[in-house]
Amino acid sequence: MGLIGRRRESAALERVLAEARAGTSAVLVLRGEAGIGKTALLDHVAAHAAGFAVATVAGVESEMELPYASLHQLFASMLDRLPQLPAPQREALSVAFGTQSGPPPDRFIVGLAALSLLGAVDEPVACLVDDAQWIDHASLQALAFVARRLQAEPVALIFAVREPAEPPVLPGLAEIAVSGISDTDARTLLASVVRVPLDPQVRDRLVAEAHGNPLALLQVPRSLAPAEPAGGFWHPEGRSATSRLESAYLQQVQSLPQDTRQLLLIAATDPTGDAGLLWRTAEAQDIPAAAAAPAEAAGLIEIGARVRFRQQLVRTAVYRGATMAQRRAAHLALAEATDPELDPDRRAWHRARAATQPDERIAADLEHSAVRAHRRGGAAATATFLRWAADLTPDPARRVPRALAAAEAAFEVGAVDHTHNLLAVAEAGPMDDLQRARLERLRARLVCTQVRGGDAPRLLLDAAARMAPLDAALARDTLLEAVGAAILAGRLGPGELEVARAVRAGPPASEPPRTVDVLLDGVTDRIIDGYGREVGGLQDAVRALCREQESEATATVGWLWLACPVTPEPLAPEVWDDDAWYELTTSGADIARKAGTLSVLPLALSYQANYCLHTGDFDAASALIDESIAMSEAIGSTPLMYASLLLSAWRAQEPQALAAIEGGVRQASAQGEGRALALAEYAAALLHNGLGHYEAAQAAATLACAHEDLGFFGWALVELIEAATRNGDRDTAEAALDRLVPSTTASATAWARGIEARSRGLLADGPAAETHYREAVEQLERCRIAIHLARARLVYGEWLRRQNRRQESRVQLRAAHDVFTRAGADGFAARARRELIATGETVRKRNVSPLGELTGQEAQIARLARDGHTNPEIAAQLFISPRTVEWHLGNVFTKLGVTSRRYLHAAMPAAELSEPV
Repeated sequence: MGLIGRRRESAALERVLAEARAGTSAVLVLRGEAGIGKTALLDHVAAHAAGFAVATVAGVESEMELPYASLHQLFASMLDRLPQLPAPQREALSVAFGTQSGPPPDRFIVGLAALSLLGAVDEPVACLVDDAQWIDHASLQALAFVARRLQAEPVALIFAVREPAEPPVLPGLAEIAVSGISDTDARTLLASVVRVPLDPQVRDRLVAEAHGNPLALLQVPRSLAPAEPAGGFWHPEGRSATSRLESAYLQQVQSLPQDTRQLLLIAATDPTGDAGLLWRTAEAQDIPAAAAAPAEAAGLIEIGARVRFRQQLVRTAVYRGATMAQRRAAHLALAEATDPELDPDRRAWHRARAATQPDERIAADLEHSAVRAHRRGGAAATATFLRWAADLTPDPARRVPRALAAAEAAFEVGAVDHTHNLLAVAEAGPMDDLQRARLERLRARLVCTQVRGGDAPRLLLDAAARMAPLDAALARDTLLEAVGAAILAGRLGPGELEVARAVRAGPPASEPPRTVDVLLDGVTDRIIDGYGREVGGLQDAVRALCREQESEATATVGWLWLACPVTPEPLAPEVWDDDAWYELTTSGADIARKAGTLSVLPLALSYQANYCLHTGDFDAASALIDESIAMSEAIGSTPLMYASLLLSAWRAQEPQALAAIEGGVRQASAQGEGRALALAEYAAALLHNGLGHYEAAQAAATLACAHEDLGFFGWALVELIEAATRNGDRDTAEAALDRLVPSTTASATAWARGIEARSRGLLADGPAAETHYREAVEQLERCRIAIHLARARLVYGEWLRRQNRRQESRVQLRAAHDVFTRAGADGFAARARRELIATGETVRKRNVSPLGELTGQEAQIARLARDGHTNPEIAAQLFISPRTVEWHLGNVFTKLGVTSRRYLHAAMPAAELSEPV
């Protein structure tokens, strides 16, 4: 039909191609109803993509989700570049495509491999994905990841999505709504296909009823008898354009010979477009090859090396227009023609769709297909196969474990409705006690994903209690989840103490204890006993996590704790162990990168950023936060904003920080996350102490200290002590010190001793104050927490100035000012500057470094290049392509005024703030 009335859309597509030709990637989603012209626009792109390697794939409406089938089809012409990919990516893609056996690949590593494969093509690439709403789930996830990580590759990636789609497909990408053509263009198009004189009223009604849908204008008049439009007596039905188009196509199909209709139904039933399979099935059904001719002559289908319907609506009309018995017969015929050795999964699917009643043999085949889908990394396909297996299982006793396994698989891919339905199926059968316990655990986990507080911890406790006599290890795993849910809920939940007591009453740790056992017991002891029994259990848990991370074999498993609040993030700071915090966060992020666990990596990066904030390396923290946010957006998850919130507070960006804090409070309250609420209040106290707004700082710190949140309760007490002493509220400060001392005394690390000494100094007078301040500086010089050393020097310098010991105060204040200034802690730097000026010191304004002009990703790439990493190594670490690394480095060189990476050492010397003095 050409592109009548498509000037806006065609111009947008031409810009996409122009950007890709220029070496800048471009992504566009075309959204519109069926028949509106999306496919014609993609065809237009393919016809005008001179100099491009064009790759196409079209989704097929089906419940079937063979993992990565569409991705394989799209990238088939590029697989000769597979050897150029790094080994982990090459292996992941090979396993996903079924050409190599191996453990299930991380779905995001598959996406990264696809990104690298596009970057390895020597010419610009145009990837055209039609009917993306019907692409298999695993392929769509990988393509969405690619779309969000494309930057400097000569790639045009264009999706066509039928609207409305539920749930929304590919949200957040650049898009254009393909709307109906104008009435003028509609009349022109209609005149090109109607060869009889049109009554003006009929013509206008046809135009009005089509709502600018070009396919409706092309097809509906063709379904009318010649006299109808000419006579003026035709009355269009009040239905949508899509339903009218399906009806028009169905009328065409019904006018064809019986053999042709049967051949079309077989083609519509097979989502692969395999011409060989079509002809084998037709031969078995005694359908002659000549049966295809009438359908091809009518323009409904093309049969060559592949089977291609002219429009997906034709396929839909053919399939929906058949009776249920006819559809089942077509599925059965295709199943019998499918090789059980070469394609067992498609055979199992067709047999399942042909079944009229439960059948154990089909259910068993589907269960085997689920195992194979899991090995390829197709989580959604695994859940689908298991769900069908449960539906087709005749024996209720066998149906229960299959339904439970299907429910667990559906939960892992976020299919909440399916999870609830499958749990109901399982519950309807004969369940043993362990199966009942697994069901209750999954129900509790469903609640926990929706509301952090509320009943989630208690539901998990009930499930653990039911499971305890049957599977002690799984019961303790569930108890850890319950503790984690209670910690997240904090002041808004039922209370950690109740949950911890239930842990004590539950099954004991296994022998030898697993890491989860040490972790669970350590946290339980801390919650119940406080620091009365010291912190040996908690320190043991931290050391167990460190040992687990030392082994590459167990590191990936160990970092699954990142998904739970009982993690290195609160544990190491809780025992004031900066060495363990450094080891766990730094090596953890490296391990997550190497293992390719992109679902965990944003958490690891956020935790590492929080550590860097306390070392005073704000630039590294900012780069890690940017990387975490970019990675979260690439995989479609919600970015973690708490490290970003703390960075704003440290930098004293008052308007932005206060807005972020207010937003954090609202979000935490709505989600029932009391711990996040306390973190926002701690950030507010930190911000105001830096700015010298001590009344506001004390108010915020008081709220943060209302509940003993694991990990930063001690930090909040420190802020409260400083704010209260500055406000002259000695009673509040002393009470806060009394609450702080048990943890610092029990931990007995240099960090803990330094923090306690600094806090005592704020409350002391005369020689006692100086003794405490000197001890604080001496202890904090021995650890990595440089920003707190600077704060100790600041309060010591402030005290010295008030004692009129100006020369001595300048030494401390200069050192503090230097650290704050280099870090970018502007509020505390201003405090130190004011004190220095009061001593008579001349303080130079901070020089603006060209490093400040680098974006977070540019700074990260520059650091890695400075440290000797190659472009492919940097690309693999940051989950981008080597081309993107090269493009960013060009920007870095320009901003820093250098010509190559050999000069990066001089332009950006390695920071020493994160190392102990």
